[in-house]
Amino acid sequence: MNLRRERMMNPISKTLIVMGVILIAAGVLWQIGGKVFPFGKLPGDIVVEKERFRFYFPIVSCIILSIALSLLLALLRFFK
Repeated sequence: MNLRRERMMNPISKTLIVMGVILIAAGVLWQIGGKVFPFGKLPGDIVVEKERFRFYFPIVSCIILSIALSLLLALLRFFK
């Protein structure tokens, strides 16, 4: 019974480690990449500024992020 429990926990622990590494890498890229690539300030992002009001909706940035994540997940599925 211990072997079965150990086998069941192994994929969960691997998944948590991979997710942690991905989050750390995303954080580092966010800090470094924000200076090189103006993510969130792309042409097509909606910004409305009034006297006491500012509305910001990064539609193009969201689309690019969605495409990048879709490609990443497709690659992970392909190599699994």
